[in-house]
Amino acid sequence: MRIGIATDSACDLPRQFLDKHKIVILPVSIKGPQGEFVDNREPAETLAFYRSVAQNPDAEFSTRPFSPDEIRDLFLSRLVLEFDYVFCITVMKTRSLIFENASHASLRILSDYRPIREAADIKAPFSLRVFDSATVATGQGLVVGEVARLVALDTSTLDIIRQIERLTQHTQAFLMPADLGQLRSQARRRGDKSVGFLTYALGSALDIKPILRAYRGDTHPIGKVRGYEVGCNKLFDAARSQIRDGQLLAPLVNVSYGGDTAEVEKMAGYQALLADARPRGIAVHLSEMSSTACVNIGVGGLSVAFASERETTFD
Repeated sequence: MRIGIATDSACDLPRQFLDKHKIVILPVSIKGPQGEFVDNREPAETLAFYRSVAQNPDAEFSTRPFSPDEIRDLFLSRLVLEFDYVFCITVMKTRSLIFENASHASLRILSDYRPIREAADIKAPFSLRVFDSATVATGQGLVVGEVARLVALDTSTLDIIRQIERLTQHTQAFLMPADLGQLRSQARRRGDKSVGFLTYALGSALDIKPILRAYRGDTHPIGKVRGYEVGCNKLFDAARSQIRDGQLLAPLVNVSYGGDTAEVEKMAGYQALLADARPRGIAVHLSEMSSTACVNIGVGGLSVAFASERETTFD
């Protein structure tokens, strides 16, 4: 059976990994002061978009996910011919319409695919499952990355489904903003009061930053730190603790950065993470942060995700 994976471009994974596992991207469009940017998870284009965000720190951005018709057209023109079974894994449904759009499209895809496959002399049925990852950014990438690993091992679709359901309950994705300005601006536009004026003013004056967590369909501050570098190290240390204690539910830690990833490779905390992960067979993926995450937490933000039944807390 040919198993495929589709996800939207809010998913943080390296381009090389996406290409290796033939993961199909449902692009998200972002409208800003310099026009519309279509995020196809191309690193050079993403870095150029970061620069435009940095040049317009007070600008408002709006996103548009693939519509049900666009998803249907993509599947019927390509995916029903290239694969026999597709797992479609989306960013958390409370943050985007992509899960709803993909769910609606799936009904039409499953009712319309037969003549297309028959014309290509493909007699086997086609199957499609849509999942809400219940997380964002590196968390979504972790779920997708684990599915890709299991597909490469010829794991049964039933076992893959069980692991997806497990990961959507236990994947913890953390985000550390470098600057509170963009975070507050986008939160206000959405009516999110988690970063109010007082938090913003005090945070800017004292360099106090929130640690945000995306978990089980919700995103909220879970702690505060003084200093961006301190916060980044706390995220790396949290992953290292889970690794050393053998708590990971999937052999993967996912990291993304709203800028050139070479900056992350220079961080002592990241190098310490690699030193703990590699001897234990834990993969560490590093990629550019999706454009949607970047406009929400700002250029220079860092995200780290892992899956564990033991919830990480920050003092």
